[in-house]
Amino acid sequence: MQTRLTTLLEIEHPILSAPMAFAAGGRLAAAVTDAGGLGLIGGGYGDRDWLEREFAAAGNARMGCGFITWSLQRRPELLDQVLSHSPAAVMLSFGDPAPFARAIKDSGARLICQVQCIRHVREAIEVGADIVVAQGTEAGGHGMLRSTMTLVPEVADVLSRSAPDTVLVAAGGIADGRGLAAALMLGADGVLIGSRLWASDEASVHPAFQARAIDESGDGTLRTTVVDVVRKLEWPKPFTARVVKTGFVNEWHGREAELSDAAVSERELQRYVAATQSGDAENTGVWVGEAAGLIHDVKPAGELIRQIAAQGEALLSRPPGAAHSRV
Repeated sequence: MQTRLTTLLEIEHPILSAPMAFAAGGRLAAAVTDAGGLGLIGGGYGDRDWLEREFAAAGNARMGCGFITWSLQRRPELLDQVLSHSPAAVMLSFGDPAPFARAIKDSGARLICQVQCIRHVREAIEVGADIVVAQGTEAGGHGMLRSTMTLVPEVADVLSRSAPDTVLVAAGGIADGRGLAAALMLGADGVLIGSRLWASDEASVHPAFQARAIDESGDGTLRTTVVDVVRKLEWPKPFTARVVKTGFVNEWHGREAELSDAAVSERELQRYVAATQSGDAENTGVWVGEAAGLIHDVKPAGELIRQIAAQGEALLSRPPGAAHSRV
C-alpha cells in the first residue's frame, strides 16, 4: 500500500506509532519499524538518561522521536540530544513548534506537527511541517475536542489549498484495518496509532493496565484533567487527557479544585504513584483511548502493524458495505 507517507519516509506501510510518553520506548519503536512502519520513541516530559537508554534499546532500527512541545521549551537541550541520533523524524505536539522547527529540518529529519484544530494546522504550515498529524478527541492521552471523522477531511482541504506538498496523517481511535482504510478515504496519507500499540508486547506498560483496558468498551473512557492535577503537571488549556474511568478517576473527576489542595494532593500523589508501580489499575490512570473497545488482546507490535496494513488494503478493494463486521 503506497501513499505519499510511505514515499516520504521510505517505509512499507503508511503507519506510524504514536510517541506515547513512558509507553513508547526503543523496543516498541524498533518493532514497528522492523514491520514496515516508522516507530517513534516517546520523548514525553524529557529525561536525558531515559532517552539514551531507549535509543540504545532500539539498536540500529531507523526511527523517530516525539516531544510534548511545551515541556521541551523548558529543556530545549533535549532536542540536540535526540538530533545527535539522526532520527528519521521528530514530532512536536501540544505547543508552538516554531522555536524548534528550523533545527529539526536543518538536521535532515522530517518535521511532524500534531494538530488538534485548524489554528494548529496553520501554525504547522508556517513552520514548514513535512507531515501534519490530525488528532481527534477519540485518542488516548492528551488532546482536544474535534472528532477524527470531521477533523481529518477539513485539514486535508486546508492543506490542499495552502500547502499541497504537506503529508497528512490521521490519529485518534484508529486501531485496525477499518480505521486505516477510513483514514485514507477521508484524505489522509496514513495513520498514527497509539492505543492499539500501547496494548502490545513491546510497549512499556504494566500487563494489569493492558488487561484493564481490554475489559473496557470505548464508553469506559473519558477526557479529564485529574491525572495531570494529581501529578502537578501544568498542562495548558484546553488540552485534557483521555483515560479509563478507573476508581481513582471517577473519584476525582469534577473535584479538581479539591484535589489541588496541598495536603490532599500529596496524599493522592503517593497513592497514584504506588498504584502505577504495582499495577493497581483502579487507583491510578490507565492511558488508553476510545479504541479500547476495539482491543481484545495483547500481541507483538510487528504482527499488529502487518495485520492492520493487510486489513486496510483488503477493505479498500471491497465494494461499499462489505466491511461491517470485525476484521
